[in-house]
Amino acid sequence: MLSCNPVPIEAVTPKQRRSRQAQVVWGSRVVTVGGDAPVRVQSMTNTDTVDAIGTAIQVKELAIAGSELVRITVNTPEAAQAVPYIREQLDRMGIDVPLIGDFHFNGHRLLTDYPACAQALSKYRINPGNVGKGDKHDRQFSQMIEAAVQWNKPVRIGVNWGSLDQELLADLMDTNSQRAEPWDAKQVMYEALITSALDSAARATELGLPAHQIMLSCKVSGVQDLISVYRELAKRCDYALHLGLTEAGMGTKGTVASATALSILLQEGIGDTIRVSLTPQPGESRTQEVVIASEILQALGLRSFVPSVTACPGCGRTTSTTFQVLAKQIDDYLRAQMPVWRKKYPGVEKMKVAVMGCIVNGPGESKHADIGISLPGTGEAPAAPVYIDGEKALTLRGDNIANEFHQLVETYIEKRFGSQQAAETA
Repeated sequence: MLSCNPVPIEAVTPKQRRSRQAQVVWGSRVVTVGGDAPVRVQSMTNTDTVDAIGTAIQVKELAIAGSELVRITVNTPEAAQAVPYIREQLDRMGIDVPLIGDFHFNGHRLLTDYPACAQALSKYRINPGNVGKGDKHDRQFSQMIEAAVQWNKPVRIGVNWGSLDQELLADLMDTNSQRAEPWDAKQVMYEALITSALDSAARATELGLPAHQIMLSCKVSGVQDLISVYRELAKRCDYALHLGLTEAGMGTKGTVASATALSILLQEGIGDTIRVSLTPQPGESRTQEVVIASEILQALGLRSFVPSVTACPGCGRTTSTTFQVLAKQIDDYLRAQMPVWRKKYPGVEKMKVAVMGCIVNGPGESKHADIGISLPGTGEAPAAPVYIDGEKALTLRGDNIANEFHQLVETYIEKRFGSQQAAETA
């Protein structure tokens, strides 16, 4: 019995974001960033941009995987010349994802000398630590912002702790040494990141770039460092913010670090676009970083990208791997179909499927899903009840359970979400 008077437990939800709203445009495609817009998934190619065909193919793969913005390196005159052709190839393939040009060191020359490149891009990324030193810094930064103003392009001012403005850092260290109680070196580094971003944004607005066309990022590699920097950055401005560890790492490490850092900030209402800067493992597709970014947003309940598959981890009751195989088959199938289903079956991305391995939690989890199956565990009767919309619909038996359930999922999607599309177009 309860010994106190319980109060209703409030559901936990992410805080409201309060950033400015910006737009990234290519042709008829408008991606709204910030404000009340969804948190957007971004990715970056790792092809040589000079290879226009290879780069366009990878951009297409990233876009199909769910990337709503794709960044490409623009580092040489040859790369700048290739950008319009990449855009042309994408348009021919029907891929309208906006392209972001990533500029360092010589971006002022490339944007000035190759206007077709400047026009073909939908957005520029500028690193204020890599635009020159001394007088050159101000002049070359100004040239890049002037190009953005001329072509009406938004800009992400992307500060990185691996390439900080060393003159700014030295000034802040001198100031810090004169404090009665000096900050530690890490706090000075945090301040340098934020000051570089905010000062650069202020200079950009002075040069005529509207504040709503400015996005900021202050990227670091450590989880706690990223959280600290972005919490303070969000306090000091209302620019749209791009989140991501600058080098998340490889495999499990990169996935866990990104999920940890981004989830905490997103839960606090901080962040408008995200990228998981994952080092691909040998043979792994570049699209894996898009899948992880999408899964982070979906796990937080901020977005839905693909139907979710709930599956038990397995235990001594599930010595058969049937449920593991079926869960993977269903998950792979749903992901593969989503590029078509997004248009054909509106709302299907919110569907929940359960593939469970025994009687302990199988029926209960299956009832919570839109469609679920409870496979027999070790020693259980060779029968698999299927639940649809919370009710037991039928029981599958025999050696063809996996294929039969696969067909039931397809039929359910067509019946439920196909009829929704028909009603909306009627």
